[in-house]
Amino acid sequence: MHSLFLGCTFAKNYPLKAKKYSVLAILFLLPITVYLFFASGVNNFAKLPVLTQNVSELSSFTAEDGTPVQFQDRITVLGFFGKEVENKKAHAFNLAHKIYKKNYQFEEFQFVILVDTSQQEAVLNLKEKLNEIANPVNYRFAFGTPEAISEVFNSLQTNGNLNENAATNLVFIIDKERNLRGREADDDAQILYGFDASNYAEINNKMSDDIMVVLAEYRLALKKYKTKREI
Repeated sequence: MHSLFLGCTFAKNYPLKAKKYSVLAILFLLPITVYLFFASGVNNFAKLPVLTQNVSELSSFTAEDGTPVQFQDRITVLGFFGKEVENKKAHAFNLAHKIYKKNYQFEEFQFVILVDTSQQEAVLNLKEKLNEIANPVNYRFAFGTPEAISEVFNSLQTNGNLNENAATNLVFIIDKERNLRGREADDDAQILYGFDASNYAEINNKMSDDIMVVLAEYRLALKKYKTKREI
């Protein structure tokens, strides 16, 4: 009778013990699983794919202060405002808030917006507004002809086009070796060459993530270089 009582007690308590151990196992294993998931993600997506090589250099352009502008040895967010600087103010603010403000102090990071030579006054007005968001020291507007703007755009070899004012809503990531970076397969399985600056969510999520990947890649390369020199 006594053994029967013990058996009943064990059967009654067993589900509680099993539940307790299951909860403890989940609490122990879940952080490890999450860590392994993100660790594998870092390894698989350590570099943003190169979509186009040898993007045309900006030899035909000068910045608003008259100094030359170049892609080489810089990580660049490239935009095309053409003759539509006034109409693209909202795009410039989106980019300033979500991309530029967080990254402009990275030594080799810059924004370059290609504009028509007729847009000097509009650029000055826009830079005053951008100064309220973050120091626009690396938010550069490069002046050139519509033909020069088209030449740079065509060298990207994307599936898009500039409009009649040499402008587009898309902005692009160019690395230090003048390569266009992007996604070989986006959510809809299409190649993502650039990001729609009029789409706040796309800038805040996709582009922000991809900029972080590119900057992290060069930070890691710099760290490895310094380590080798110290050795």
